[in-house]
Amino acid sequence: MKTLNKSIIILVLIVIAASCGSSVDKKAQLAELKKKQQELTEEIKKLEAELKVNDSTAKPNKVSVAVTEAQLTTFNHYLEVQGKVDGEDNIAVSAQMAGLVTAVFVKEGDPVRKGQVLAQLDNAVMQQQIASTQQQLDFATNLYNKQKALWDKQIGSEVQYLTAKNNKENLEKAMATLKDQVEMTRVKSPINGSVEEVNLKVGQMASPGLPAVRVVNFSTAKVVAEIAEAYAPKVKPGNKVVVYFPDFDTEIPSQIRFTSKYINPVNRTFQSEVRLGPSKVEYRANMMAIVKINDYSNPKAFAVPITLIRETQSGKYLYVAKEEKGSYVARRLPVTVGSTYNGLAEITSGIAEGDKIITTGFNSLIDGELVQIN
Repeated sequence: MKTLNKSIIILVLIVIAASCGSSVDKKAQLAELKKKQQELTEEIKKLEAELKVNDSTAKPNKVSVAVTEAQLTTFNHYLEVQGKVDGEDNIAVSAQMAGLVTAVFVKEGDPVRKGQVLAQLDNAVMQQQIASTQQQLDFATNLYNKQKALWDKQIGSEVQYLTAKNNKENLEKAMATLKDQVEMTRVKSPINGSVEEVNLKVGQMASPGLPAVRVVNFSTAKVVAEIAEAYAPKVKPGNKVVVYFPDFDTEIPSQIRFTSKYINPVNRTFQSEVRLGPSKVEYRANMMAIVKINDYSNPKAFAVPITLIRETQSGKYLYVAKEEKGSYVARRLPVTVGSTYNGLAEITSGIAEGDKIITTGFNSLIDGELVQIN
């Protein structure tokens, strides 16, 4: 009895192991059967159609289809990347020296000119120094003029004349330095444009390097995009592009103006720029745009919707309507597919101009089946 029980246990273990090991094989077998299902179905339909044709009493049924004639066209493939709008000049202006803000003369949206004062820092101490230095300069200038007049008449010593001249020139340089320092207390716009950000308030401390006012010039706008390193051989200056603005549902044709020679080591991308022309789009800094870069073009190609292409183990094919003995029949047409983009496939071989490609009603067709063109 014990021997029998052991045999039963061993048998159960073998069955379980066999079932576990065959689960993978069953999945592969199922996938293989599904591949053959379409071919078997078509073979059955083909035989049924042949039987109906041989049966003199049977009336042939025609499948209603729609066709389109194959014509040569231009097929374009685009590489799509996301970019952002920026002005040709987009500058964060900062103060040239540290100081207390005493006045802010602009607000967001204001147009400004190059050199226009945007904000003022406290310069009261410098103004006092200028006033004091000016008094000294006036005295030194008066003394110099007198010494020069005497020296011109050969009266007095040369040392007195040169000393007066040196004092005057030193004070003039000191005055010029003080005036330059006063100018540095004025935050000025370096370009013509419009004010986009004002980060200063009266009573706040301003420091060099900290953005005070952002000025953007959108007279010439551009789109900046980061492109993956893998596309470096295809993306070059001069490539035609289409810039799409989703918010405005508008496309603008342009071309790549610049591609960086530097690969960002963090995300392995390089930067490219596209110049934007006049458009109904109101450009704004950091506005999102889709840059479609034309990386492949075939001026003489057959392009068909991807959904029309069927595939079996023997390859890809389309259904076309061929005229035979006064009637149209569906025929498989083996094709070679090149690039695909936006739902279209480039057919590189197999199609001839004028072929009637079946566009509707092809799902249940079989090779040789009679069709009715609508």
